[in-house]
Amino acid sequence: MTSIIYHPDYLKHNTGNHPESSIRLSHAIDYLEKQDVFKNHPLIEPNTAEISQIQTIHTPDYIKKVEYHCNNEIPLDPDTIVSKDSYRAALLAAGGSIRAVNETYTNNSAFALVRPPGHHAESDRSKGFCLFNNVAIAAKYAQSQGMKRVLIIDWDVHHGNGSQHSFYSDSTIMYMSIHRYPWFPGTGWMDETGFGKGEGYNINVPLFAGSTDNEYAYVFDKIFMPVALQFQPDIIMVSAGMDAQENDMLGGMQLTSEGFATLAGYIKRIADLTCKQFILVLEGGYQHEKLAESIYQVIMAINSEPHLPEIQKNNVSENVLKRVDEIIGIQRQWWNI
Repeated sequence: MTSIIYHPDYLKHNTGNHPESSIRLSHAIDYLEKQDVFKNHPLIEPNTAEISQIQTIHTPDYIKKVEYHCNNEIPLDPDTIVSKDSYRAALLAAGGSIRAVNETYTNNSAFALVRPPGHHAESDRSKGFCLFNNVAIAAKYAQSQGMKRVLIIDWDVHHGNGSQHSFYSDSTIMYMSIHRYPWFPGTGWMDETGFGKGEGYNINVPLFAGSTDNEYAYVFDKIFMPVALQFQPDIIMVSAGMDAQENDMLGGMQLTSEGFATLAGYIKRIADLTCKQFILVLEGGYQHEKLAESIYQVIMAINSEPHLPEIQKNNVSENVLKRVDEIIGIQRQWWNI
């Protein structure tokens, strides 16, 4: 049974008339309630993360800056709007990701329905609606609990520059991202493979606008799953942005809710074959109805036996086939794919 992490104070992060608004999460919670999801998966409220836990990723000066800007309702940057309750919401979002890790000891999997999102936040700066990097903080927390090797898979439509930046020289935390390119934030090209000890532990799959369910599944089948099985993580974490969904205002991709369920099936299969434990942490997703449907489909997928598709190359565009071959060519110096 998957644990679902949520706190009503996430809705108090007031961004006004902004794509990353409280409506996206309140609508999703209402939808899940109508589907009777909480009958078998009761909501679990997290505590705020400790400042020492935030400091495993972010500098003390940046944390103080976030608190000051929230208290005075000063935007952190042109994209990242905050209100008086945003600092507490951000601490709760990080705390929700940490609670998700703890839940995997009893339930194997957890989905943290948090906001504000996190994967663009770097050690000393905000970006793209993100205050603190929830998944990165959870990864460091997991390591403090003895989970030495952490795999982060990021399927948000935007590249997680903050997560990549946090672990670019680290061979114990592998970061894999599939995202639209060129697109915000401008990072995530396929030659960004890590540095020093982290070389080969950062895998980017930049895809083209309009990429589909089949094309995402092809990437998971040919790159992410075989490399993950060789990495042998102790826990898997997903930056589960749903803005690659068809009709999302900030995405430009063509994934369906069923497509996200397929990706979740790959995560579960990798976990079944390695560490058993995995979490998902909500990132983007701005088409409210489709976001709610995708969250629901993902929850259903991770609570059933994964049925992975038979990948047909004739359902994958020539551009994506070529791009995957290029990435495999780069990654073969480290991985048997």
